[in-house]
Amino acid sequence: MKKPVYSHIASLLIAMDNCSKSGNSEWLAKHEQSIESLIEESMPSGSGVDCGTKLDMDRSRPDRLVFTFSYHHMNENGCYCGWTDYSAIVTPSLAFEFRLRIVGKDRDNKSYLHELFSSALSAQCEQTVDGWKIVGDL
Repeated sequence: MKKPVYSHIASLLIAMDNCSKSGNSEWLAKHEQSIESLIEESMPSGSGVDCGTKLDMDRSRPDRLVFTFSYHHMNENGCYCGWTDYSAIVTPSLAFEFRLRIVGKDRDNKSYLHELFSSALSAQCEQTVDGWKIVGDL
């Protein structure tokens, strides 16, 4: 079934919660691996987000996704000049599918990061036998 990345992640968190409540550790692990695979396939990695994106499982739930990442800044000469840690917090919006907040020290790049994550979260994807397939553009 095709749906946006953020929706698949939220559905998998619900499935994990159900498995945890029923004691089904086998499927709990499979759903967690599926989330990790989906994030690896679809979420920002590179272009300054050089260490990739992780889902903070302790702070996330089906109606609130919390991603952590570090951004590698460049100066006006094109040289790397430091790292900043960020969180991308996704919550539901009745008007716009989801609300995205980028939290961390602002070094004039939050609009870029907002666009990068918004695009990744909105991408249509589907699960295949080989993993996840992005159907829309990132």
